[in-house]
Amino acid sequence: MLLTLVVLLCGTASAQSAFVHPWMQKRVAYFGDSITDPRNSGSKKKYWHFLQEWLGIEPYVYAVSGRQWNDIPRQADKLKSEHGTDFDAILIFIGTNDYNNGVKIGQWYEERDEQVMYGHGQPKKLTDRKRRYMKMDKDTYRGRINIAIDKVKRMFPDKQIVLLTPIHRAGFYANDKNWQCTEDYTNQCGIYLDEYIDAVKEAGNIWAVPVIDLNAVSGLYPMMDEHAQYFKSAESDRLHPNDKGHERLARTLMYQLLALPCQF
Repeated sequence: MLLTLVVLLCGTASAQSAFVHPWMQKRVAYFGDSITDPRNSGSKKKYWHFLQEWLGIEPYVYAVSGRQWNDIPRQADKLKSEHGTDFDAILIFIGTNDYNNGVKIGQWYEERDEQVMYGHGQPKKLTDRKRRYMKMDKDTYRGRINIAIDKVKRMFPDKQIVLLTPIHRAGFYANDKNWQCTEDYTNQCGIYLDEYIDAVKEAGNIWAVPVIDLNAVSGLYPMMDEHAQYFKSAESDRLHPNDKGHERLARTLMYQLLALPCQF
């Protein structure tokens, strides 16, 4: 059933005002990986299907299974070629495959010794300072995020861009060549999933983009057998949410998005 409005009580029960969800009837692009990709068989309905039903959001989905942060520029190019700027917002939900593929975390910045003109209470003069530059490194996680967000914010400067952290992940055992361990193990680089999640949260402050921490607020925790009910298979796939898991993601997002404007 379409959610048409949220009623807020203002002071007393008799003082009511109708507040329409800010994302109602908007056009939203979704970038990401298999959890968002409509062709992935983990579920019949993705979280964005539910948001489409409840809020009337028109989805433009560019996510592709198996992709990592370095694919976001390509997804942005495709959005631009198909819709120009005729949409309202972008949600970016990616990163779990960077962890699984052992992408190094890397650094946000590189520092250089430079001189800058400065004066405070005295005549200005050249002063020695350190200056940092965004590190655009396609081979590291932070570098890939820098490259992606730099491009998306330049390409769509007047659009809302929201980052979603990866969610918790347990085992995914597709076949002998695609056997992914649970999140309590480090990846090939000796790094836990937590660092990849933290990097997305850090990116929010670095790039002035809102972050919804789905890892925390969705409540999905496939490491427990009791939470296997939210994933495709208790035995072989606790990476991809099933319909029930996507509905839970969507309900979480619906309320989290209430705090954010969709248009500027």
